[in-house]
Amino acid sequence: MKTKLTKKFWTALVLFSLIGQVAWVVENMYLNVFMYKMFNASAGDISAMVAASAVAATLTTVFIGALSDKIGKRKLFMCGGYILWGISILCFILLKVDLISALFPMAASASAICITLVIVLDCIMTFFGSSANDAAFNAWLTDSTDNSNRGAAEGINAMMPLVAILAVFGGFMAFDTGHESSWTYIFAIIGTVVTVVGILGIFIIKEPPLVKAKEGYFSTVIYGFRPSTVKKNLSLYFFLVMFILFNISIQIFMPYLILYYEVSLEMSNYVFIMAPAIILASVVTALWGKIYDKKGFSLSVVFSLVWLSLGYIVLFFFKSTALVFVGSLLMMCGYLSGMAVFGAKIRDLTPFGKAGMFQGVRIFSQVLVPGIVGPFIGKTVLANAQTIENNDGTTSFIPNVNIFAAALIVAIILSIILFVFKKVSKRGVN
Repeated sequence: MKTKLTKKFWTALVLFSLIGQVAWVVENMYLNVFMYKMFNASAGDISAMVAASAVAATLTTVFIGALSDKIGKRKLFMCGGYILWGISILCFILLKVDLISALFPMAASASAICITLVIVLDCIMTFFGSSANDAAFNAWLTDSTDNSNRGAAEGINAMMPLVAILAVFGGFMAFDTGHESSWTYIFAIIGTVVTVVGILGIFIIKEPPLVKAKEGYFSTVIYGFRPSTVKKNLSLYFFLVMFILFNISIQIFMPYLILYYEVSLEMSNYVFIMAPAIILASVVTALWGKIYDKKGFSLSVVFSLVWLSLGYIVLFFFKSTALVFVGSLLMMCGYLSGMAVFGAKIRDLTPFGKAGMFQGVRIFSQVLVPGIVGPFIGKTVLANAQTIENNDGTTSFIPNVNIFAAALIVAIILSIILFVFKKVSKRGVN
């Protein structure tokens, strides 16, 4: 029997997932553009920011996820976290070269200070965002669904990053990101919207029935990292490791994707090209969660990895507008459908009543390891990238197709491991 989910659940899911992903898109895809265009950040600066944010997200999710289990509350962290998350985004408005120069007149480089402050403020923003989204929201989603409806809910959740990209791309069309004033409006709008959603959540989120964790807080924090826990949940940890490889592949190119479109391909109209790809990929992702519910992991993950790999291949070999569209569509379909099937599988294998404790382990596989390894690989393959000279005499690197080749290699390794596992596993992976 399929458990029916309420309208309030779907409303809360869409609002918190979409707006949370909008905030993450600004962080993951546009903070690097902000640093690059406003302060001439290098590939090393971008890699350092992504890595620092990944560490902050992981530590936050481990401790806050366990705390939400310990006190038996999700709504408090979701709503309060979103409100503070929005306020922290508003603080980016203060990061301006003129203001920093006035505050630090003896500094050799105001831009260098701004880059450092962006990284620090990004970690603060990540603390609130991960508390609300990575720890509380994801645990709430697991608690509020079951095996009969989790794929459908995860399909909606997994499509939201693409919908968020579409919303951000469309919204950013009105702004010239090369001008400082544009970023003031961007951070003001995003920060306000995130705060408002946190307030709305107070009225629409239903607290799932939870039993407070009996273990002490520290025991709750380390529960997911104990060898005994791993032994009891070998399948869960296998798929978490596979999820690491999947996300490493994504993080190799994702921090540099917008810069690749704008700088390397000189696609000033990339929004119009990407919008149809995003819409189509969103539809595929929403449907793919239902495929997972009916057919299981084995079939659904194969198509996801094939689409992802084909997208990398097309983006590596071709630069014409039409083929970049095709490659981006395939890549996005593979990325988001893969997130849906891996996410649903991991939720299915998460022990009942311990979702908060396992969010820290999940974030290791989704954010920490990929967020450090992926951008490092990306930075490495871009080490000898061409550079351009800016108007102020400084230089900036030009991202190239090597990021897609490196991402493809990781995707192929993941595919081989899953194929071998399927063959040698007595029970299969369904």
